[in-house]
Amino acid sequence: MCGRFTQVVKAGELAALYGAAAPDIELPARWNGAPTQVFLACRLDAEGRRVLSLQRWGLVPSWARDRTMGSRLINARSETVHEKPAFRAAFRCRRCLVPANGWFEWRRTPTGKAPYWISLAGGRPFSLAGLWEAWGEGESRMESF
Repeated sequence: MCGRFTQVVKAGELAALYGAAAPDIELPARWNGAPTQVFLACRLDAEGRRVLSLQRWGLVPSWARDRTMGSRLINARSETVHEKPAFRAAFRCRRCLVPANGWFEWRRTPTGKAPYWISLAGGRPFSLAGLWEAWGEGESRMESF
């Protein structure tokens, strides 16, 4: 995945798709979703049930000093995810599915870079593999992927 993706599915549709409990909040459609924005992700709760949770894109490890670290941790390589300190614990224990309708790649053209959207036929939703973490406590607690 690159640095932008789309998530334009309603929470109720995602809950049905994943067999998960949906949050009470509905996010606006994200046609050009960027790091640090909030998206819906499907994960397991403490009792092992599937839930849709609001999570910030950009993994903030539980040991990070502040949340700014997340803006640099938007993608993990499958070849090294189990080795990197920022991803290692989440890879073992906290995996999630990130629903998407497509993502953007960039092509060089004579006039500069041009985005193009990659999706399934008709823009149907699909899942991206993700890792998630909880950072902070109390009112400042935040989930990120």
